[in-house]
Amino acid sequence: MKFATVNTGNTQLYGAVSEAGFTALSPSFPDWATMRDVVNAAGLPSLAKEAQGRAVTHPNDSFTYAIPVPNPEKIICVGVNFPDRNAEYKDGQDAPQNMSLFPRFARSFTGHDEALVRPPETPQLDYEGEIAIIIGKGGRRILQADAYDHIAALSLCNEGTLRDWVRHAKFNVTQGKNWDSSGAIGPWLVPFERAEQLDDIRLTTHVNGELRQDDRTSRMLFPIRRQIEYISTFTTLVPGDIIITGTPTGAGARFDPPRFLVPGDEIIVAAEGIGELRNTVRDE
Repeated sequence: MKFATVNTGNTQLYGAVSEAGFTALSPSFPDWATMRDVVNAAGLPSLAKEAQGRAVTHPNDSFTYAIPVPNPEKIICVGVNFPDRNAEYKDGQDAPQNMSLFPRFARSFTGHDEALVRPPETPQLDYEGEIAIIIGKGGRRILQADAYDHIAALSLCNEGTLRDWVRHAKFNVTQGKNWDSSGAIGPWLVPFERAEQLDDIRLTTHVNGELRQDDRTSRMLFPIRRQIEYISTFTTLVPGDIIITGTPTGAGARFDPPRFLVPGDEIIVAAEGIGELRNTVRDE
C-alpha cells in the first residue's frame, strides 16, 4: 500500500493512493495532524487497516502531491555514493573512508508532478535521482545490524542541484542544494517491511525519455545500514527525518558539454518496488 500527502484547494490531507486516485484518511485520525505525526506514532499499519475497503475520495486530477512527510526535522543527503560517481572526480583517489554529507531544507523540495523551479541567478539546474528513506524509530549510535528497524518507509527523490552555486565556497555545497522547489520528493511512502526492498534494487533517471542514470543499491559505497549508523553517531535521528541516499553517475553536469535542465523537460526517477517520481521544469 502507498500513502501520500496531497493538497486539495486550501486543504492538506494524507491518505492512501491507488490507481483510481486518493483516499483521504486524515479525517479518521484527528490526533495525527500530518504524515509526520503518523510516522512518529508508528501509525502506517493503522492507515493501512483503515484504508481497507474505503472508496476513493479524490479521483486523479483533483489533487496535487506535496512532499510525503511535511516539515521533517532533518533532511540529510549522502554525496558521492556510487563507484562511478567517485571516478567522476578524476582525482585518482579511491573511495573515501567516510561519506560526504550535507543538509537540505524542506522548502527546497516540491511534490510529484510539480515543476522544479530554475532561478534567474543561474541556468545550471541539474537532476540527481535517489532513494529516500524515512526514519520511523529514532535513535543515537544505531548499530548497522539494527539500522533497518529504524526505517518506516521508502520514497524517491530528485535531488535538484544548482551546479555553479555548489562551488561558490571552498568546501561548502549547501547553497547550491537549497533553492526553493529545486528538487522533489515523492510521490508517496511505501512502508518498509523487509531488507529485499533496499538491498539490491535498480534506480534509474530518465530525462525526456532518455535513460541518464542507471545503477543498483547493492553497489553503493556506503550502504544504507552504514548511513544510518554513521549519521546517528553525531546527531539523534527522530521519526520523520529523511535520508537521501546518493545518486548514480549520469547527471547533466557530467556530459561534454553539460546538459542542464531547461523549461519543459520531464524527469522521471524510478526504483523497483517504490514507483516513479515525475517532474517538469519551469523558470521562476
